[in-house]
Amino acid sequence: MTNQMVQPYQGNPELGHLSTPISDSAFVRSFLGALPAYRKGMAPLTRGLEIGLAHGYFLVGPEIILGALRDFEVAPYLGGLVTAIAIVLLGTACMNAHGLVSLKPTAELPAGTDPLKTAEGWSEMSAGFFIGGMSGAYMAYFLLTHFAEINAIFRGFVN
Repeated sequence: MTNQMVQPYQGNPELGHLSTPISDSAFVRSFLGALPAYRKGMAPLTRGLEIGLAHGYFLVGPEIILGALRDFEVAPYLGGLVTAIAIVLLGTACMNAHGLVSLKPTAELPAGTDPLKTAEGWSEMSAGFFIGGMSGAYMAYFLLTHFAEINAIFRGFVN
């Protein structure tokens, strides 16, 4: 069949090439390159902190809206915080397990290797993820529980 629109890359279906006009565009490449996991020159700890802050902060909201304690007047924010902490703990444990099992110690790799490809670097990133995730979850909890006071402060600045 020569009339097929979709063809395997270089005629070889075993290559598994997934290049599409969207995933191969310059915009998507620059966007992905700006993410902390791929940004050049960052220490593993700061990468983990940035990733953890974002995840911890945004894990609280869905639990408040969709969680089991959403109809209880006092507990939805606390339920969101506890759930976010549990998810960050599980994520940290899984990241540590991946680093211990899949990556090699620094002594076996040549100098100049990306720190995230070593067990020590991955462990630092996991520690940063834990600290950032907890901080982000607590910050979201604080902002949500004190929304009226924070709103009054900002209204005073604007008006």
